[in-house]
Amino acid sequence: MSYNKCRLLLTFKSSLHFYFVYTDCIMQHLIHSIGTVTSPYTQKFGIPRQPQLVPAAQICITLNPEFSADCVRGLDGFDYIWVQFLFHDAVNEGWAEMVRPPRLGGKKKMGVFATRSPHRPNHMGLSLLPLLRVDNSGNRVQIWCSGGDLLDGTPVLDIKPYIPFVEAKPNARAGFVSGEPEKLTIAWQPATESANLSTALRDLIEQSIAQDPRPAYQDVPERIYGMKIAGLDVKFQIVDNLAMVLDVQKVQAA
Repeated sequence: MSYNKCRLLLTFKSSLHFYFVYTDCIMQHLIHSIGTVTSPYTQKFGIPRQPQLVPAAQICITLNPEFSADCVRGLDGFDYIWVQFLFHDAVNEGWAEMVRPPRLGGKKKMGVFATRSPHRPNHMGLSLLPLLRVDNSGNRVQIWCSGGDLLDGTPVLDIKPYIPFVEAKPNARAGFVSGEPEKLTIAWQPATESANLSTALRDLIEQSIAQDPRPAYQDVPERIYGMKIAGLDVKFQIVDNLAMVLDVQKVQAA
């Protein structure tokens, strides 16, 4: 059966539950989110393209109220977890059989299943994240991770522990992806450098911009980019391999 005979039905039942049904004449299955992500990334522009590229990007997964501390018993014994989630902000954009991976300069197309594009048939993502801590002290279980690559408000579908002897394959081929992407050098304008930023915030900004969040096809030296991150509006400019941070302001409440 071709995929175009299937339907994706979406319903927001509450701010904490994201329900969606995949249905065709063969199968119908209901899935609901188990929790929601709190992330410093409040817009898509600037989110790392892969997990763990920005160690300073800490996220918190808050489980829904029906999931008690028993559900995470033993999880704190693992260093990494798999987080399965929904690219909820891309659902309305649809999907494509062929996409343009940034690692290929945004010019060459690859099959969607050979990439990690959010524009997938089911819009599901999977990130391997370092586990920082599991907090059971409040009314809701919270799972803290570093190296996040998730948009604020992302619905989480499942969490599994990473098991090295099964899943670590250091000698595996990686197709068109060859090693870690080259990073930009970061500099700050003197007036901006004196801004009252904590070391953690400064690291988050620098590590995020160093990943070069621009679309792969875009290289306009005179253009000034804006990125909203951790409640800040950050302006920067990229010339050659240097990113200059021009201004950092608190995001004004709407």
